Amino acid sequence: MRTITAVGHRGDPYRIRENTLPSLRSALDRGADAVEMDVRLTRDGVPVLLHDATLRRLWDHDRPIDKLTASEVHELTAGHVPTLAEALEVTKGSRVMIDLPSGSRRTATAVAGVIRDNGAADRAYYCAGATAMLAVREADPDAEIALTWTTLAPPRPALLDAVRPRWLNYRFGLVSRQLVETVHRDGLLVSVWTPDTRRSMRRLVAAGVDSITTNRVDVLVAVRRAASPSSAPSPQP
Repeated sequence: MRTITAVGHRGDPYRIRENTLPSLRSALDRGADAVEMDVRLTRDGVPVLLHDATLRRLWDHDRPIDKLTASEVHELTAGHVPTLAEALEVTKGSRVMIDLPSGSRRTATAVAGVIRDNGAADRAYYCAGATAMLAVREADPDAEIALTWTTLAPPRPALLDAVRPRWLNYRFGLVSRQLVETVHRDGLLVSVWTPDTRRSMRRLVAAGVDSITTNRVDVLVAVRRAASPSSAPSPQP
């Protein structure tokens, strides 16, 4: 039977601040098969978990992450912005989806190095747009890639040849059964982000997607369970 991968978006952000170690743990405790995390580099080249370019939204410091050392980030956030190495330790045994919002080659190279040095290459995969994924492919020829795609027009064959993704990663509103069938015929898997309502999740499950990244992973796990034939009541004798 087809299994849909449930991915916690930045951990479990509706309950615990995103991209923190407690948030990652919470998502896994609530049934996530994998956790998605955003990774950026500090000024001294340390990969840390942060989606935004600055600390303003989450930590009330309007300081660009790439202008701060890892030690300064630790001090400004009371140690709550983890390094990628710390996140890999906390999620040991589970899949991790690494988003690279900056898209830089320097970030891709540093992150691939941390993944390799921490023995996580077999459970880590990457998502972002074409520029970032080309950098990842250069840094790690064997990396598993989910190429983020934001249009219904298919990626050019030359791009697919260069990136060699296993997945196409779509914003959920773009996805239909027809799109999923087309991508599957091309030999790729379909991942989507970030539906948070039961109605949207049920529609995507019915469309045949392979992975769903959501801020409400416990809800997705329940929807997935309800859609499973094994969850149906047994017929009465």
